[in-house]
Amino acid sequence: MVKITKKGKKAWVTFTAPVEDCQTVAIKGSWNDWTPEMMKRKKSGEFYITKVLPTGQSYEFGYLVDESDWMADHTLPMTDTPFGSKNSVLKL
Repeated sequence: MVKITKKGKKAWVTFTAPVEDCQTVAIKGSWNDWTPEMMKRKKSGEFYITKVLPTGQSYEFGYLVDESDWMADHTLPMTDTPFGSKNSVLKL
């Protein structure tokens, strides 16, 4: 799930990974050359992170669960990757 708050040319985007039964979740996206960023765990067990991104662009991303499983956010459009998986597509 993604929550977006736009202010001018920037958007505050809170990503919430739809997983609970795992140890770690990192987000990887086209905004930072696919460098993994660890997400924080909520008391509910969900993982989240807030990023500030420029508007007027499209970004691909996904979640790396327990350093091995790739997962897309199914609440957003998706695109195929060259690795046989799917990335989520976020348009700001």
